[in-house]
Amino acid sequence: MESKWSKVIIHASAFFAPFIVPILFFLISSEDEVKRIAMQALLFQVVFGVLIAIAGVLSFVLIGLPFLLIFIAIFWIAPIIGIVKALSDKNWNYPIVGRWI
Repeated sequence: MESKWSKVIIHASAFFAPFIVPILFFLISSEDEVKRIAMQALLFQVVFGVLIAIAGVLSFVLIGLPFLLIFIAIFWIAPIIGIVKALSDKNWNYPIVGRWI
């Protein structure tokens, strides 16, 4: 039961503390599943931050505008899906980075 709420907090941290909370849970938790989700969440935030920055720069020449919209949508929707999956006690991996860890 504790890991369920830990996963929910890690996924929800994308909206209020995307880097601090996953790092804290990775350092504090003794459960491998919680550590895996924390690393995925942290890596997801970093990768999508870089992708959004690149698409933002490219949007000045209108090439990156569609990518910017898609990346921002995924950046907000993926943690919500993770919260729903964690509440129903189902395993879920973040898109793109989920298979890396």
